[in-house]
Amino acid sequence: MIHGEIHQNVRQYINGRWETSATTGVSANPSDTSEVVAEYARADRRQAEFAIRAATEAFPHWSHSTPQRRADVLDRIGAELLARKDDLGLLLAREEGKTLPEAVAEVARAGQVFKFFAGEALRGGAGGGGGENIASVRAGVQVDVTREPVGVVGLITPWNSPFVIPAWKIAPALAHGNSVVFKPAELVPACGWALAEIISRAALPAGAFNLVMGSGREVGQALVDSALVDALSFTGSAANGERVLQAAASRRAKVQLETGGKNALVVLADADLDRAVDCAVQGAYFSAGQRCTASSRLIVEAAVHDAFVAKLRQRLKELKIGHALERGMDIGPVADEERLAQNLAWVGIAREEGAEHVWGGEALQRATAGHYMSPALFLARPEHRIAREEIFGPLACVLRAGDYDEALALCNDTPFGLCAGICTNSLKHAMHFRRHAVVGMTMVNLPTAGVDFHVPFGGRKGSGYGPREQGRHAAEFYTTVKTGYMLA
Repeated sequence: MIHGEIHQNVRQYINGRWETSATTGVSANPSDTSEVVAEYARADRRQAEFAIRAATEAFPHWSHSTPQRRADVLDRIGAELLARKDDLGLLLAREEGKTLPEAVAEVARAGQVFKFFAGEALRGGAGGGGGENIASVRAGVQVDVTREPVGVVGLITPWNSPFVIPAWKIAPALAHGNSVVFKPAELVPACGWALAEIISRAALPAGAFNLVMGSGREVGQALVDSALVDALSFTGSAANGERVLQAAASRRAKVQLETGGKNALVVLADADLDRAVDCAVQGAYFSAGQRCTASSRLIVEAAVHDAFVAKLRQRLKELKIGHALERGMDIGPVADEERLAQNLAWVGIAREEGAEHVWGGEALQRATAGHYMSPALFLARPEHRIAREEIFGPLACVLRAGDYDEALALCNDTPFGLCAGICTNSLKHAMHFRRHAVVGMTMVNLPTAGVDFHVPFGGRKGSGYGPREQGRHAAEFYTTVKTGYMLA
């Protein structure tokens, strides 16, 4: 795919066949809204239910496939993603707006995820999970604990990481012997299709993997409501996640949610301020702040507050914002017109509530018509909405803390609990923070938005529900435990 090419015939993949739909949609390049990236088929509820039935029929065959077969399938997918990271990264940058280096890196990480779970398919053993033999308390009785695939899993993914988030759901689902119905966000249909097209050529049985593109109201709701869907993994807004949980729980489906964050980066007086500013810029503003792990609250100890703010303001002034494919850009556009309007509205809310404006927050004009915005920085108080609600854009606020104890209290003063970071040269404070930050992930002298693909990912409180994603812990969601007793 080259710059300026319209991708034709982006269709559903159901039961091993490419299908059209009654209606179509269009995705545009957020760096240049005159450029159409994809024309895509929009599934309705009927097609979603057809995909669910296909997955149900394929499950017995795939769930009893050998570990080697599953490993080979996943390894093949991972190898192609890695081999094609440049052209697929170009597609991602055009459709979502990440800068090209970030986009290429995301595709490569998606390939690494599939490669990792190829290994997990072998390590887990036949049937989707490793087992153990436990001595019984009764003489002559043998006890075996095994893991088996859950069944049909519905995967609902967001627009901000359209290759890697689907990868870390699809790969473990298939590795452990489940069949899949995958619904990508409508904002990024070409990325969802490109990943599905690679999977379609990986020698899976028909129906073991299905792609359905369409609205959450029809396609997403069909997955949530269907009695044939045994498990649902959802990444998106907290409000939508709550609706998924309530609907799925009513029929006792297994549920995994990742629903964002209001993550803090704490900067103590003993920190290397240049490193702290680097962590803040990367964590809060790269990818246009459109990451659930973005550090939108910068909690700074009073002794270095003014110096940190001055250094951060200078760095923000130097950042280059522009077309995602243009060399040397630090930040691309936000994803679409609606997100830009929401971000600008948040700037207005911050001003109205009395937060002190430090830098940015304006719509920008570039050579091409796109959704460009300068990174915004405010000085805020804990009660300000910009310090409490997830914004999901290039806007961060600085909160002043008198000392470490107050900084930790501010860090934990949020309904979310995905991740938190601290910049300090104190081992005592670093270790205490890692233990007492009420989050799923902590970072010390690192940006909050940067995680590995082979370890658990997930949060606490309003940021998540159910078992963690990624790494070996993914087995907790994609398998079910069976205990077997036998008289020897």
